[in-house]
Amino acid sequence: MINAYEYFKNHPKFNKLVGNDFLFVEYKCPLNIEEYQLWIENHLITYVISGKKDWITSKKIHKLTAGDTLFVRKGVYTTKQYLESEYCVMLFFINDNFINRFISENPTFKRELNHRNEYRQIFEITTNEAFRTLIKSVFHYLNQGDNIPKELVEIKFKELLYNIVLNSKNKELLFFFNSIMQNSQTTIENIMTENFQYDLKIADFAKLCGKSLSSFKREFKKFFNTTPSRWLINKRLDHSKILLLGTNLTVNEVGYECGFKNNSHFIQAFKKVAKVTPNRYRILKKEV
Repeated sequence: MINAYEYFKNHPKFNKLVGNDFLFVEYKCPLNIEEYQLWIENHLITYVISGKKDWITSKKIHKLTAGDTLFVRKGVYTTKQYLESEYCVMLFFINDNFINRFISENPTFKRELNHRNEYRQIFEITTNEAFRTLIKSVFHYLNQGDNIPKELVEIKFKELLYNIVLNSKNKELLFFFNSIMQNSQTTIENIMTENFQYDLKIADFAKLCGKSLSSFKREFKKFFNTTPSRWLINKRLDHSKILLLGTNLTVNEVGYECGFKNNSHFIQAFKKVAKVTPNRYRILKKEV
């Protein structure tokens, strides 16, 4: 599974501007790529210049056409491109540090979060003519390449965020920005819960949480009193029980949907916890 942020940052062919906590990329997707899965370790704002594409989460399909804008939280996604026309986008990657600084530097954007909220993975952004003018100015900077100071690029990025959060129709996104400043336990738990079924390495989960591997393991152990590996197996097994009883998926399909890419590993792990095989578990529970 491709890490889109690392791919765009390190590949020499893309027209891009790289900063410490942000990345601008102009991207034209090849017409021979219809559907693929990717993950991003930093949040993404994507603005569609031309073409059509779907961004797919477990809860919703976001259909994009020219002029549409999304804020995509770091995580794992499936995208589907429509091959009748070239898909061209502007991609703006930003990490938690950038968002935290932005909110801290602008006290009027701080919001009281009185209760724990479950935020969507993708936010549809309402834009205006001023936003589109900013996009055009970013194009101008991209064409000048490395001659543009990073400080100036960061100013343009902040302009984009100002334009977004000052629009009352994007208020839920502003609340999400504020939630990023909450404690590490909430961040780690949300990311693990949203992405446990994907075949990511522990080091990848650490990147999604914005932490080094050692600090991620240390904080995880502190908050959840277990290791990330053990938590993942237990979470996947719990989810597999739901699918075994609530769907007609085969045992192989259930294991795959829960993040077990090796069927024998799934059966072995399941039997160790439930004392019976997945198929036997399904039969016994349905008999009851």
